[in-house]
Amino acid sequence: MSFDRRRFLTGLAATGLTTSAVGSFGISPTPAADPPVRNGKSYLKLSLAGYSFRSLMVRRGTAEQLTTAEMTINSFIDYCAELGLGAAELTGYYFPQSITADYLLSVRQQAHRLGVSISGTAIGNDFCVADDAARAAQIAECREWIDYAALMGAPAIRIFAGKVPKGDTEESARQRCVSAINDCLPYAAEKGVFLALENHGGITATPEQLLAIVKAVDPCPWFGVNFDSGNFRTEDPYGDLERIAPYAVNAQIKAAIAPNGEKQ
Repeated sequence: MSFDRRRFLTGLAATGLTTSAVGSFGISPTPAADPPVRNGKSYLKLSLAGYSFRSLMVRRGTAEQLTTAEMTINSFIDYCAELGLGAAELTGYYFPQSITADYLLSVRQQAHRLGVSISGTAIGNDFCVADDAARAAQIAECREWIDYAALMGAPAIRIFAGKVPKGDTEESARQRCVSAINDCLPYAAEKGVFLALENHGGITATPEQLLAIVKAVDPCPWFGVNFDSGNFRTEDPYGDLERIAPYAVNAQIKAAIAPNGEKQ
């Protein structure tokens, strides 16, 4: 490999990101198609993603289900505070089935009282779906979570691109994805929430695919990449991560990597 783990982490620190999921600091408001200029001192601020505890959490649980869950969003925040972590990513999949403004504000209050910043959240969207009504629903959900993030004081949302539907072409899927992101970005900018596109397989499985989307999206300083260190299954994952790092506004660091699809 041309880019080893130590050099990789050192280089990531130079982007001034928080990990696992974060808003970046000290950057100039340049368009998304150009890597932002990092002005501040380089450092990493650690955050823990709720997704790490997916085996303990209930996905979009009812009130009754959450009473018996091994871990909830609230107990996850408590756990982050016990560890002395400065931040937590409150992954959207594990919020209650019914989400109210009062609930979101209570989460924000709890985190602040414990000294835990909410570094971001995440949704499991697919902007490649061919059906117009289904894609409109995905866009509406993204906008809804922009509201949720803003209410909680979360600076960023991890979003996905999606995958090519059966019988479709990647070019068509990418165009739909870019259009959907463009539909969401003005609202994200209005609310002060970053949309961070993750390298998450599908039409973002390689740096070329991911950057093709990034460069096609309308220039907006509230858009960038969610850098996931474990998701590239290419020949040289570290080298490919180095290529997308300049565009990152969030980062997730994992203990495993998969060159050529072989997990290490």
